[in-house]
Amino acid sequence: MKLHLIDGTYELFRQFFGRPGVTGPDGMEVGAVQGMLRTMLSLVTTEGATHVGVAFDEVIESFRNDLFAGYKTGAGLDPILWDQHPLAIEASFAMGFVTWPMVRYETDDALASAAHQLAAGFDQVLIGSPDKDFAQCVVSDRVVLLDRRRELVLDEPAVVEKWGVPPSAIPDWLALVGDSADGIPGIPKWGAKSAATALARYGSIEAIPDDASAWDVKIRGAASLAASLAGMREEAALYKVLATLVTDVELGVDGPDAMVWRGADRPRLEALCARIGFERFVERVPRFR
Repeated sequence: MKLHLIDGTYELFRQFFGRPGVTGPDGMEVGAVQGMLRTMLSLVTTEGATHVGVAFDEVIESFRNDLFAGYKTGAGLDPILWDQHPLAIEASFAMGFVTWPMVRYETDDALASAAHQLAAGFDQVLIGSPDKDFAQCVVSDRVVLLDRRRELVLDEPAVVEKWGVPPSAIPDWLALVGDSADGIPGIPKWGAKSAATALARYGSIEAIPDDASAWDVKIRGAASLAASLAGMREEAALYKVLATLVTDVELGVDGPDAMVWRGADRPRLEALCARIGFERFVERVPRFR
């Protein structure tokens, strides 16, 4: 028995940038929402998902913005895309999926919490996103990343191969290297290779010695790397907090049975599809609760 956890915000973005625009009956752009419905249907008809949870960022800002002014915001986000976001959330509810719209926390936190809290009840948990932040959630081959577009699965050995560190060190790696998508600047001079080499040896930022002469691993430019980190320990600790996903978000589900897809909500789906000019889609849905 498998649990599919879907990053709804990522899926909406993917549909928006990967499909041509479509105008609904009221003149609003709805192409990404129609694409969302198609990919949600494919999840249960083609990919065979039986237990599903979908999370969305209902707002862009989260508690991390209170911790760091430079963290990502909605500045520059295309309003044509963001205006479809409420409809995408409604599409998930209408399809009958367990849906978590996040306000204080982010989509990533909801899915990380679901994976952490529900994994014991499933043979495998698949987190449907290529976002490297989720690599920290991977556990052997039981909690894995699923890139639905490329049909790739990343288990723990694959995470180590791709990023050079085990899942537990992904927040440290992101803190050192930075993550432009989330507004995490990283520590100057540190790059993907140097961070992976140091963390593969020491396990965490905190364990990396301040003095390069104490390092027992060879890294090019070790002296300048050590000095940069030593001078920015507080920043590195903050960046690690920003990169660490929350696993204790209250999700309102208490076990595998709560995650079963029992079919779409027909009246709700029909109302949504009428609004976006996609009435023919309803007849493609194989099950209604």
